[in-house]
Amino acid sequence: MIFNYRAAMFGKMLKVDLSSGTIERTQVPAEYVRQYVGGSGLAARLLWDHINSQPAPAAASPLDPRSPLLFITGPLTGTAGPTTGRFTICGRSPQTGLWGESNIGGFVGPELRFAGWDVLWITGSAPNPVYLWICDDDAVEIRPADHLWGRADTAQTQILIRQEVGQPQAKVACIGLAGENGVSFAGILSDHGRLAARTGLGTLMGSKNLKAVAVRGSGKPWLAHPDAYKKLRVESNKRLLQQNMTAVFHATGTSGSADFFQYMGDMPQKYWTGASFDGATLIGGAEMAEKYLVDTSSCQGCVIGCGRVVNITPGLDHSRLSAPDQKENFQKGPEYETICAFGSQLLVDDLTVITRLGDLCDRLGMDTISAGSVLGLAYLLFDQGRISEQDTGGLALRWGDAAPCFTLLEQMARKEGFGALLAQGSRVLAEAYGDGDLAVQVNGLDVAMHDPRAFTGQAVAYVTSPRGACHNQSDFFTVELGGTMEEIGIPMTDRAASSGKAGLVARHQHWRTLCNDLVMCFFTVIAPQEVADLLSAAVDGAGWSVEDLLRAGERAWNLKRCINLRLGLTPASEKLPRLLLQSLPEGGQGGVLPDMAVLLDEYYTASGWQRATGWPTPEKLKELGLEFVI
Repeated sequence: MIFNYRAAMFGKMLKVDLSSGTIERTQVPAEYVRQYVGGSGLAARLLWDHINSQPAPAAASPLDPRSPLLFITGPLTGTAGPTTGRFTICGRSPQTGLWGESNIGGFVGPELRFAGWDVLWITGSAPNPVYLWICDDDAVEIRPADHLWGRADTAQTQILIRQEVGQPQAKVACIGLAGENGVSFAGILSDHGRLAARTGLGTLMGSKNLKAVAVRGSGKPWLAHPDAYKKLRVESNKRLLQQNMTAVFHATGTSGSADFFQYMGDMPQKYWTGASFDGATLIGGAEMAEKYLVDTSSCQGCVIGCGRVVNITPGLDHSRLSAPDQKENFQKGPEYETICAFGSQLLVDDLTVITRLGDLCDRLGMDTISAGSVLGLAYLLFDQGRISEQDTGGLALRWGDAAPCFTLLEQMARKEGFGALLAQGSRVLAEAYGDGDLAVQVNGLDVAMHDPRAFTGQAVAYVTSPRGACHNQSDFFTVELGGTMEEIGIPMTDRAASSGKAGLVARHQHWRTLCNDLVMCFFTVIAPQEVADLLSAAVDGAGWSVEDLLRAGERAWNLKRCINLRLGLTPASEKLPRLLLQSLPEGGQGGVLPDMAVLLDEYYTASGWQRATGWPTPEKLKELGLEFVI
């Protein structure tokens, strides 16, 4: 019997084997959707069986051709619900060797659903560079990309592929030189600078000789109760528009918080060794809005519009902005993480330079957090006299001077010169000079640009995150700033205290996992019950409760944990790096250190995890319906 995928509920899956060129259409089991919702949680359930089919999964290479790469949406993706124009890319991380997950906005995820697919499962490795073309009417093609490989950056690739397929509105997710050449922190880029940046999944895509995935669809996402859903999402979007945070993000973007974060001690500087940075005001969102902003950009259906479009080129005519493809001539205004990576961490206070470095990273296809972090570590090593111009190829790495970074980013993407070492990441760089613990990373992933000495709950969030030191598995610092979630039992805590909060962090992680399953942006400030109602109307009308959502998030969180334990994670690796366990004499984080022993003991107890092994107890696994793990 031929499977009628267009008539099916959420979970329509397209499987492509690039080695053989075979294409299969199938459906995710309905019980998986009910238990894991979608997004990264559903990806974890789909990847569990693959990982456990290997006799020694920890010894297998993440870049083995059989290693899957998943483009996976959520049941709200593309529905114009509140901040739901997103999808997730998952697989085994080439950067960490563990669970890999990267959330991305823009238009590719919704377009995949418009074309009739919720999940794209890619295995194998093409004999020559290729890209996928997915269109309506069941059209899926594997097309040659030799002419793009090594020649077109991520912006050019999108333009050229749209021209080739004859669809100006096609959406394209692609890699750059970094992904082609196996840089450990290569990402996957789409639209106007939207990047699935973290965990190096661009390298996994490059190992498959896959340059891009292009999609065009004209259908509508499947909804169980479309009329009820439409009413709910209109009401939710109206309430979201009335939120103060919506206005702030629209006016100044994510970098609008730079001044405040610097005051609170949250903004890192001088590769985590400086207490303050006077230039924070010159590189934040207010400065960007006043001097350089010419437009905003949004993900599909989003009412916030936090993306920045800036003009830092003298003489460039703003009126050309609305012409076809002319946005390519304007830079993406850097996000908060990028202004820290190339700004405060290097003591650079020139926003135009930071913007150009961020744009270069995007075109080369690299994570700005990891790229900026490995550069910051190189600057620190140079400052300490551990490396010299002989090591760097004649480049003097002086705080405040970003000029060498342009050369080094190009070298990193091509794996040439000193950049070949930097391309392996901060942990490898530190080990190369005899001090591996100097790198500010957890399990191979560089710490996000929020200092856990300013908000101690973030410390335990970093070390227990399934993908390494990540703020997108729990941005608990927002809770400690006052963004409490009383509806799910998360009150405000003392940001400098270590006791009494780890259980709250775990609950917050479960909620954020659910957001990553839906897939819903963290900037959505609507009531959890609204989220439950939206999901009920979208999927089955079964009346999801807030506790149901939290339990689904906890289930997926624990399954990711079990995947990592199968891949070699141990409790001994759950620690902060040395520099973050040294207090600073002043600043908003001055004199504060998280007590990791207290935080982890409380966290393990609250989570139902065994302290000696790191595994969830059998009772916890049974409680969550994860008996198959046992």
